[in-house]
Amino acid sequence: MQVRYFVTVSRSEAEIAYSRLGVAFEDEGAPVAITEIDEAADRWEVAAYLDAGDEAEADTDRTEEFRNIAGLGPDAEIGREALPDQDWMAAVLAELKPVRAGRFVVHGAHDRDKIGAHELSIEIEAGLAFGTGHHGTTAGCLTMLDRVVRLRRPRSALDLGTGSAVLAIALAKLARVGVVATDVDPVAVAVAEANVGANGVSALVETARADGFAAVAIRRRAPYDLIVANILAGPLIALAPGFRRHATSRADVILSGILTGQAAAVRAAFRAQGFVHVDTLTLGAWVTLHLRRASA
Repeated sequence: MQVRYFVTVSRSEAEIAYSRLGVAFEDEGAPVAITEIDEAADRWEVAAYLDAGDEAEADTDRTEEFRNIAGLGPDAEIGREALPDQDWMAAVLAELKPVRAGRFVVHGAHDRDKIGAHELSIEIEAGLAFGTGHHGTTAGCLTMLDRVVRLRRPRSALDLGTGSAVLAIALAKLARVGVVATDVDPVAVAVAEANVGANGVSALVETARADGFAAVAIRRRAPYDLIVANILAGPLIALAPGFRRHATSRADVILSGILTGQAAAVRAAFRAQGFVHVDTLTLGAWVTLHLRRASA
């Protein structure tokens, strides 16, 4: 049985709550949704669909957990409603509109007919892996990828922490280049492989499980002209030396999963490894960085 917890707040509050809830409940595979309720009044709803166990456990109240994780004050009115059993991940994604970022359109099968002739379609269906394009980090990476590849087409690329493989698929379709797409979570790797096949880029994208840069698939194709990593600020900082070891001279690096207050620390960690800042894109509470490795 599942329980839906929800709150209606301003857009800025909703984006922060959505981001924090998504990270916190990712291991549970719990869907988190953000929906515009009233544009004029700046009212947005954030909801999380949490497992409540069997009927005997349905009275377990996770309202305060929802409130604390979302960073909401004591006056925020948290709604709670029990739901019948169904695939709520599929239901949430079915209601999401296509997301356009640069030349890309991320969409579900139900929106295939809404893709323009000159747009690059990335079809992502319901799954347990993070990354549908609706989150500011994914949209930021897609937009930045479009900017970077317009100017410098890579010969080899790595998508570190691929999730649903949306970024690897985007790279393969845009640059027609080989991409290694890895994730520490074997479920994410399986979902990524299925999405790669569904988007017709299996010949270009190799999926593999990897803890950071520790994988045969990564070493075999290194070094890379372009590395994209949409994970979190802490792991990015810890992995900064690995980026240097696996990047070519003048390689482009695109990083996200970074809150605005964390960007300076991430930039400092990579600057210490010889990467220079090129560009920053901010979407809501999240930042996407474009860095470049200095010449050897």
